[in-house]
Amino acid sequence: MAVPFARELEILFRVCQAGRQTVRESLLAPHRGDVVAMGADGSPTEELDRRAEARILAVLEEEGVDWDVVSEEAGHVVRGGGRTLVLDPIDGSHNVLRNLPYASISIALGASTLGGVDVGVVHDLFTGTTAWATRGGGACVDGRRVRVRPWNPKGELFFLNLGRHATPRALALAGRGRRVRALGCASIEMVTVATGAADAYLFENDTPNRNLRVTDIAAAYRIVLEAGGGVGDATGRPIDAIPLELGHHTSVLAWGDPALAASFAEGGTP
Repeated sequence: MAVPFARELEILFRVCQAGRQTVRESLLAPHRGDVVAMGADGSPTEELDRRAEARILAVLEEEGVDWDVVSEEAGHVVRGGGRTLVLDPIDGSHNVLRNLPYASISIALGASTLGGVDVGVVHDLFTGTTAWATRGGGACVDGRRVRVRPWNPKGELFFLNLGRHATPRALALAGRGRRVRALGCASIEMVTVATGAADAYLFENDTPNRNLRVTDIAAAYRIVLEAGGGVGDATGRPIDAIPLELGHHTSVLAWGDPALAASFAEGGTP
């Protein structure tokens, strides 16, 4: 059976491989952590991110595609296409710069809104594992189909953000969950929900501009949905209408089992 969006997937796989090679070649560069610019999203751009993004944009030119690009560093790059590539060249930059092995290339292709994303790819920069999904085509990790898992309270595991800006809701979930983890890489953490390694992921900070952008979540959003899970904001409300633009931030709750989402809605946190 034909794979939906097969050509697009092949291109995104090559983009990820080129990006990973550039990151690995740059890991020992003496100035990899230097701030070289301010990104389009208003945050500092380190040399490592700049190199990775530049290589990925070059590969798109080599592939001959005309997709527009939305990226944390370059912003909105108009290339004449009817579709938009949503890119985080390194999700987890701070981890990479501290030699912590939790970072990815997060890349999605779609149109207009988060709900319009058709293809999502999350490539682990350290293990080389690739998770992907296409609209209506299911979710895979390295060619193996993946699905969310049924929720069992006795064995539940949640990923969430912690720290001084985490909301009381996030801290309450940390206190409720039998097991909790925090990696500092939204795309990989959301993929753990899609694969059944975790039951839920919550990211919610105390001010809107400290929450996530589409570049952080677009690829993993499609992967979680195609694996049978759900994604909303911290209250469970839909986020599919969020535009593929850097100016919008959102809290995120991803879940595998609807029963878990229902327990949250009934006051069991979130």
